[in-house]
Amino acid sequence: MRTLTLKVDVDTLRGTREGVPRLGALFERLGIPATFLFSLGPDNTGRALRRVFRRGFLAKVRRTSVVSNYGLRTLLYGTLLPGPDIGRRCRLEMRAIMQQGFEVGVHTYDHVKWQDGVANASLEWTREQLALAVKSFERIFDFPPRVHGAAGWQLNSHVPRLQAQFGFQLASDTRGTSPFLPEGGGVMQLPTTLPTLDEILERDDPGAGRAIDRLLALTHDGAVQDHVYTLHAELEGGAYLPQFEKLLLAWRAAGVGFTTLGSAAAALAGTNLPVCRIVAGEVPGRSGELALQSGTA
Repeated sequence: MRTLTLKVDVDTLRGTREGVPRLGALFERLGIPATFLFSLGPDNTGRALRRVFRRGFLAKVRRTSVVSNYGLRTLLYGTLLPGPDIGRRCRLEMRAIMQQGFEVGVHTYDHVKWQDGVANASLEWTREQLALAVKSFERIFDFPPRVHGAAGWQLNSHVPRLQAQFGFQLASDTRGTSPFLPEGGGVMQLPTTLPTLDEILERDDPGAGRAIDRLLALTHDGAVQDHVYTLHAELEGGAYLPQFEKLLLAWRAAGVGFTTLGSAAAALAGTNLPVCRIVAGEVPGRSGELALQSGTA
């Protein structure tokens, strides 16, 4: 049976307050497990508009209706409006999703700062950002995090080893095809294997309904047996929630079994995973370079 790990990236205050409860209610109603990875510090989404000069960013803004999905107020955070501290304002929403039985973990502390700065950051900078995220997570949930999923699939060479030092047990920081151990040390990586909804919309602009059909088809194409799908609280937990529910039902009707990052990692315990390099590269439909699983080391 094919399995599908659902990884929910939560980037913003609005996504935490509105998208997370909607997705939690949907998953609970359908009896589907999922992993929620939270942004735990300031919401400085407005600063991401600096990416307007990056190739492909304007297309994403146009095709995924960024203003309507994220809200004008969110797009001003960190510029004309101070960035609100998501962890302090949304502790109840975060704990509620944990109390519903869903797995929770770290996405980042400051999403924009990590996504725009980590690739070329020093060891000290990277350690500080991870320490801030871990401290905030522990303050909210009263236990240390074990799962990490990097904002924007952005890494540097220091991150995998630091994750192990901070006590993380697994990570989903990369794009790739199968679980692996990073070259040079670090925790198990469970890479995202399927394109995201916004990537399909940006690449081909097929409309949400046809994009969902394409995701369903990709799940059954090729040699990948067990997939990781990354969704966003701001999109699938917002305007695209009805289409996403249809996708979940179609996956289930096709015999796909759902799991969390933690359960997927536990199922691999004792297996000899390949050791792979993590390299920078592009993914169709997403601007800039991401952390990609490369060949075995």
